[in-house]
Amino acid sequence: MRTKGLASLELCAGGGGQALGLEQAGFTHQGLVEIDRHCCETLRFNRPNWKVFEQDLETFDGAPFKGIDLIAGGLPCPPFSKAGKQLGKADERNLFPAAIKLIDQIRPRAVMIENVRGILDAIFDDYRKYVSGQIAKLGYITDWQLLNASDYGVPQLRPRVVFVAIRKQFAPYFEWPTPNKHKPLTVGETLFDLMASHGWHGASAWRARANDIAPTIVGGSKKHGGPDLGPTRARKAWAALSVDGLVVANNPPDRDFIGMPRLTVPMVARIQGFPDDWIFTGKKTPAYRQVGNAFPPPVACAVAECVAAALTSRQLLRATA
Repeated sequence: MRTKGLASLELCAGGGGQALGLEQAGFTHQGLVEIDRHCCETLRFNRPNWKVFEQDLETFDGAPFKGIDLIAGGLPCPPFSKAGKQLGKADERNLFPAAIKLIDQIRPRAVMIENVRGILDAIFDDYRKYVSGQIAKLGYITDWQLLNASDYGVPQLRPRVVFVAIRKQFAPYFEWPTPNKHKPLTVGETLFDLMASHGWHGASAWRARANDIAPTIVGGSKKHGGPDLGPTRARKAWAALSVDGLVVANNPPDRDFIGMPRLTVPMVARIQGFPDDWIFTGKKTPAYRQVGNAFPPPVACAVAECVAAALTSRQLLRATA
């Protein structure tokens, strides 16, 4: 499975946020596992060379990837999200057991798993210890870290938890990424060109009002309705930035538009840290959900660069000894 660089296997790849961040950090994807067909279409459209496995993680055979450098994944968040019932291990959507099984089968050099802030709640202390313990038994040093996307250039309040496990011989060389010293752009600065792209006369005035970073983008669930920017509290936060969060728009405001504009899927994607050339395929609702549920690529890249440094530092030291 070795390539000239570092190789990775992505679990629950979604719309590609973490996969893109890993690519930016220098990892070559040998496989991406994702059950949602809309996400798979997006992955294949943007990276035709990626090998996408459209199947259930619990039935995926990792044997061909044995010994790969990195297993990464964004496991389903609802079991641990404050927005849900926080059923944890009792939730049928909990895929930590499937991930642990694959880690045992494949024995990668490192593991990187992203999830919601809620997994750090006291109610899940025992379960986090269980996950860490099961993986530690396989020869890894493990750690959980809360990272805020805004510390890595993403114009959004988006706390995410990242679990990293590294084989013992590489663990001394791993350090968590250092937050950026400069603040991210405001929503107005980030989206001004997109808001003005249809000639909206009010774009400049709107940019001045949208003078802070965004609240957390909410991906929503297939069990609920169409795309919006979150519940009442989130919509109030968006309204403070002069954004109507009730519905995601099809197009930017027209020339003579009056009122609070709505965001389009490309706008939300930019707030999540996606480059403009990453296209979310399909209709608006599944496209928005892919964006909203994504791990911001800049944050994924920052952590992946640290993992890569740990995996290569030991090699470099041995080569120069």
